Amino acid sequence: MIEQYLGISTDYIVIGLAALILLLIILIISNMVQMSKLKKRYEIFMEGKDAQSLEDTLIKRLNQVDDLIDDNAKNEEDIKALFNKMDVTFQKAGIKKYDAFNELGGKLSFALCLLNEAEDGFVLNAVHSREGCYTYIKEIIGGNSILVLSKEEQEALDDAKGLSGEVSE
Repeated sequence: MIEQYLGISTDYIVIGLAALILLLIILIISNMVQMSKLKKRYEIFMEGKDAQSLEDTLIKRLNQVDDLIDDNAKNEEDIKALFNKMDVTFQKAGIKKYDAFNELGGKLSFALCLLNEAEDGFVLNAVHSREGCYTYIKEIIGGNSILVLSKEEQEALDDAKGLSGEVSE
């Protein structure tokens, strides 16, 4: 009957089906070998080092990540606190050494200026003479002094503000 409809001999159909079954058996065997290899690799992977399970390793790593997140948050808070403190710390300095009284013995007098980021601070002037050393301080607000500054004090202030090209001596 099949021969009448298809025009093919049943012998060819049986041979074709046998070849197909043989091919499927080869594919099944190949699949089983690959699954066996995969299962062995999976078991080795799950064992871990020194019989530790993968779960223990993952929990340990996740705890480490949590610790790093906490440490990072603390570091960010510390950095913010440092930046807040930097606004009021002295960040700029300028110094001018000079001889207050000509030929008295070298440049022992000096004017020192210290400023914060907002250019608030002071100029300290130490005048050395034969009788002693006298110090004076003048307040600087916004980069300017209410009191008149001497030439050396103004140079130290300019150095601190970065207005002079080089450090004066």
